[in-house]
Amino acid sequence: MKTPRHQIAAALARRSLATADSQTLAAEIAAFLLDEHRTSELNSLLRDVSQYRADHGIVEVVAVSAFDLLDNVRADITAQVREMFPESREIIISQRLDDNIIGGVRLEFPNQQLDLSVRSKLNRLKQLTNHA
Repeated sequence: MKTPRHQIAAALARRSLATADSQTLAAEIAAFLLDEHRTSELNSLLRDVSQYRADHGIVEVVAVSAFDLLDNVRADITAQVREMFPESREIIISQRLDDNIIGGVRLEFPNQQLDLSVRSKLNRLKQLTNHA
């Protein structure tokens, strides 16, 4: 019988909370998925693990921006995330650079996104002026 993905994610998340060795954990996940012929579930499984960790106080967010984040921007992102997840004990911010971001930042969570980019604001303004 095939183990449900959410149960696998919970076990992996508990394991990730117990170890700081991310390379070993990644190798274990890869080995399991290969052995079970479930490699196509990797992205979904990682989202589930991130969601489990968020539910247990460790919020992971990817900040997508055109430039490296300055310390004050990281502090602002942390404050924004803490407002969204007041029960969080730890906030982990990873960064991904994207040339398509004009300015600002897009925050990507396991199951949601908060777009604070200039492009998003311009698109909203465009929508408002088209309806006026």
